[in-house]
Amino acid sequence: MSGHSKWANIQTRKGAQDKKRANLFSKLTKNIIIAARGGADLETNFKLRLAVDKAKESNVPKDNIERAIAKGSGAAGGDQIEEVIYEGYGPSGAAILITAATDNRNRTSSEIKHILTKFGGSLGGPNSVQWMFEHKGVIRINQSQVKDKDEFQLELIDMGADDVREEDGGLTVTMEAGQFGKLKKALEDKGVETEYAEVEWVAKDEVETTEDTKKKIESLFDALEDNDDVSNYYSNSGL
Repeated sequence: MSGHSKWANIQTRKGAQDKKRANLFSKLTKNIIIAARGGADLETNFKLRLAVDKAKESNVPKDNIERAIAKGSGAAGGDQIEEVIYEGYGPSGAAILITAATDNRNRTSSEIKHILTKFGGSLGGPNSVQWMFEHKGVIRINQSQVKDKDEFQLELIDMGADDVREEDGGLTVTMEAGQFGKLKKALEDKGVETEYAEVEWVAKDEVETTEDTKKKIESLFDALEDNDDVSNYYSNSGL
């Protein structure tokens, strides 16, 4: 993967997977259910608005979205969905952090353990690898929207950004997770569109991995992607 940024790697892999995964609607509606626990109002619950926006981008039907909001906010019954973080190791000891939304923790734990083991990894205990990551907001902006790059970067810092990096014709902006909603709204108010906006686990330091190890980790990620309960996954391998 030499010569490509982490951003390019993620987009290439995710783009291919988004086309093939039949469980996409299930994952997106589970995220809405969890987010809706903070309230059903999209204006006051930013996490919910972000989850709904992502669902709409993937053409999740309006009825599905409304049912998920009702279920999460308590207006409708159903199985309890909980958010769980799993920690473990991938090929060559790469740290792996997996977030899941599940109605059966035992089933999901068993499935994730099986996937990790199958691809040369193992499931770890609490805080075995989470300390290697930081919970950060990440926003990607196409540079074509920026007239004065230096001035805009200073504005981003004033808005709460910790770091602004230029890569692949755009700006990747990172901030503390608590600043994410405020910064994204400030960009919206300025009419700046974002290509990508997520709160995710970012590795504090990336480890050197061989091409062979990267291919194995990508296969591991493909298997995690196919699991209905897995919401997202992160590693310190640069993928």
